[in-house]
Amino acid sequence: MRLCSLILALALIGIGSGSVAFFTPAGVRSENVASFSADPGARGERSDTFGPDPEELCKRGYDLTYNLDFAEALDAFRQAAAAQPKDPQAYRGIATTTWLTILFQRGVVTVDDYMGHVSTGDQKLDQPRPADASRFRTNIDRALAIAEDEVRRDAQSASAHYDVGAAVGLMATYRATVEGSVLGGLSAARRAFNEQEKVLDLDPHRKDAGLIVGTYRYIVGNLPVTIRWMAYIVGFGGGRERGLQMIEEAAAYPGDSQVDARFALVLLYNRERRFDQALAVIRDLRGRFPRNRLLWLEAGATALRAGHPAEARAELDAGIDRLKQDRRPRSFGEEAVWRYKRGAARLLLADYAGAEADLNAALAVQGREWIRGRAHLELGKLADLAGDRPRATREYQAAARSCEAGQDSDGAKQARALIATPYRKTQ
Repeated sequence: MRLCSLILALALIGIGSGSVAFFTPAGVRSENVASFSADPGARGERSDTFGPDPEELCKRGYDLTYNLDFAEALDAFRQAAAAQPKDPQAYRGIATTTWLTILFQRGVVTVDDYMGHVSTGDQKLDQPRPADASRFRTNIDRALAIAEDEVRRDAQSASAHYDVGAAVGLMATYRATVEGSVLGGLSAARRAFNEQEKVLDLDPHRKDAGLIVGTYRYIVGNLPVTIRWMAYIVGFGGGRERGLQMIEEAAAYPGDSQVDARFALVLLYNRERRFDQALAVIRDLRGRFPRNRLLWLEAGATALRAGHPAEARAELDAGIDRLKQDRRPRSFGEEAVWRYKRGAARLLLADYAGAEADLNAALAVQGREWIRGRAHLELGKLADLAGDRPRATREYQAAARSCEAGQDSDGAKQARALIATPYRKTQ
């Protein structure tokens, strides 16, 4: 899969506002939530002294979000905004939920979607519904305006700079992942990095600010040398190892970004091939958010990458059972992903009939093009193992077409190699 430059970094930024991966969509009302006021007001003022505590409402909103209960999360954020309209956190929560809904509608919600190589150009993506785009912009603009007022009142406030960095980081994320605009998000990304570095300068103990700083450092450290120097010139720091360490520190720090950092580590540990560590983080998250069925999908996918098909099969079996019982909305093509992953595990376990059933099921339901390509690739392997070379070649040809259409260059490369040389299972 192709990633626009910095998309991995941008996709991970969700400080205090939810993480990019492992969720499914939920109903989002079409009306905008925030309404602007010229009154700068104090953040601590509440519109209802005897109403619900806004901080607890936001905590509840994030907990509901991580458990996939998006509609209830939105209600909690709305109540928090009504109770304390000068606090940016609730507006960031509403904006994040809108952003995640768009990603769910596209089916871009798993680690697989962020495991590919980095491209330096803008990407052509389907535009979101106007109501969704308006809702995101209204609420993130409100969050940023409040945070900037805080900085004007106290330029030495680490919390105020943190809020600014979190808001502009989410803006950069949206522009890259929803609009496909690298250049459009570059200014916001640079500002997010600088604001969170300012937080660390003002209060080195604020390890939560290290999620944004560390993520950008990790990404810059993985860029080709010439592009890396360009990143340095425009204001991004580098250092892959230090970046990952900062994210680990944020994951251990009891702050707003702790859970987001742990979700980020699932992705980064997979990219680093530190699969056992990724699985340990996933299991910790499952204990905290047991209604998040996609954590079972990620556990199975991670075990499969680690070369543990039996463990992958067990995780995916449990997750598919949860999927069948879960009546909440699904992300685009979600069932196809589950069935493709389990089919791949079954093939490695020599359960060829079960593998074929799962892979054909993946092709029979709505799914993203690269998933279709990968399912055809596995079906080609099954045909080769059965000695049916003509059928295997047809499957590999279909795999190459679908993978190319889905911008899965690695899958297309594998398919072309298998057209030339039959698949042989190795022990």
